[in-house]
Amino acid sequence: MQTLPNKNPTQLKAWDALIKHFKKTSQISIEEHFKNDSNRLDYSVIRWDDFYVDFSKNRIDKKGFDLLLQLAEESGLKSAIDSQFSGVKINVTENRAVLHTALRSIKKEPILIEGENVLSVLDETQKKMYSFCNDVISGTWKGHTGKTITHVVNIGIGGSDLGPAMVVESLKYYKNHLDLRFLSNVEGDHHQEIIKDLDPETTLFVIVSKTFTTQETLSNANSIRAWFLNRAPESAIANHFVAVSTNTQKTAAFGISPENIFPMNDWVGGRFSLWSTVGLSICLAVGPKHFEGLLEGAGKMDRHFQETPFEKNIPIVLALLSIWYNNFYGAESEAIIPYTQYLRNLPAYLQQGIMESNGKSVGRDGIPVNYQTGTIIWGASGTNAQHAFFQLIHQGTKLIPADFIGYKKSLYGNKDHQNKLLANFIAQTEALMNGKSLTQVNEELRTSEMSPDQKEKIAPFKVFKGNKPTNSILIDSLTPTSLGALISMYEHKIYVQGILWNIYSYDQWGVELGKQLASAVLEDIEGMSSHKHDASTIALLKAIS
Repeated sequence: MQTLPNKNPTQLKAWDALIKHFKKTSQISIEEHFKNDSNRLDYSVIRWDDFYVDFSKNRIDKKGFDLLLQLAEESGLKSAIDSQFSGVKINVTENRAVLHTALRSIKKEPILIEGENVLSVLDETQKKMYSFCNDVISGTWKGHTGKTITHVVNIGIGGSDLGPAMVVESLKYYKNHLDLRFLSNVEGDHHQEIIKDLDPETTLFVIVSKTFTTQETLSNANSIRAWFLNRAPESAIANHFVAVSTNTQKTAAFGISPENIFPMNDWVGGRFSLWSTVGLSICLAVGPKHFEGLLEGAGKMDRHFQETPFEKNIPIVLALLSIWYNNFYGAESEAIIPYTQYLRNLPAYLQQGIMESNGKSVGRDGIPVNYQTGTIIWGASGTNAQHAFFQLIHQGTKLIPADFIGYKKSLYGNKDHQNKLLANFIAQTEALMNGKSLTQVNEELRTSEMSPDQKEKIAPFKVFKGNKPTNSILIDSLTPTSLGALISMYEHKIYVQGILWNIYSYDQWGVELGKQLASAVLEDIEGMSSHKHDASTIALLKAIS
């Protein structure tokens, strides 16, 4: 059943108009766009809540921007947005609704799935989660020897790890006394580093696995269980292990009490699940009040996305610009540069969200697409990034659009450092846009003690072409609420891109094949079987034996 528009974007009128407009304007610099349009900032700056989003430093003019908006209209984006928020099963290939937005709904209007109001169910689950977290944080919850919990280990992978780990790191300023750790990789060394100094009497383990069958998570959980039972009786599992899962049979077999199981919903995808019980570790780290702030910020961005006209809608505008570079300029990657060390893990988190969602090559019509989808996401925190890969963005041959994320205020109030940080945040986007011409370089070299011949030789290496596109996302301060809005903003950008590319953003079939093959290869490694493989794989198996 078709629940979303099914329109090949290359067949839309706006797409053809964009191709023609691109040919006319692609050689016009960003600087020239400013000179040609004195009102450029009127339409290329969006002020919303405590966000200031400036997309004026992009290789596009007003007509090009209007054509992108037209493309969004022709693609059926408005109806697609309404379908998501109303609980329609837009994840068609898995026959599921996509309702991570319901987890942070501000409206509180009923959202029905097969006749059931999901908000009432979510409310009960949330109350249980908050009560549990308050008990652990306050010390009411005790370990099996009567000691309070001091350490929490989240055992999960993918969306069950990346989101919670990123948010806990991002909200470090708001963290309580609990020591949070994240065990994800099946690698034994990683496992040992996480547990080597833990006290089993004061540690709580949170196992996050929807099906309780994920190989990496279950391997780590079972190894932790064995380590724990070497130091404590089996009855102690009830005091030290909780699960976020739907598989009550397997969690019970593990030894986890039914009251220590926090349910998940099949209409919340893993990479969008930090807002749910998957965020239990976040709630333990910062407490229910700050977790509520996170949900509130995301909910506010949801309303902005759902209700704001396209031209002032932050996620939609960012998605359209991304498509402009991906499909017309041929740019393959985008950099995300948060100018705060707290958000150093945001690019890695968004890699999963964006690349797993939109890394698709089959359209919603079931036919392979004949255009580019998806973008490669990478980045690091500024100013560290400036001393790492900015050389490639400034003077390399690749076009790399970049999002710069900054905060006006320092959380600890260090104005001197914050001024220097913001100076770099602003200066880098200016430098990327303007570059430095040969005339400017020669003028700088004029007073140099170099010989004329030396100046002539060195000058070309000091030239920066500029014309590198950036978006500046400036926020008042890093709070749970503003972080929730930021993450939600990127989630909705993903969905908009998927709608315009005519793909399904919420399934992930490409992840499954490697999992299936890994099981067969493991049997070969352990000598349990001998499967048929290609010559290279057979040679690798021999090399590790």
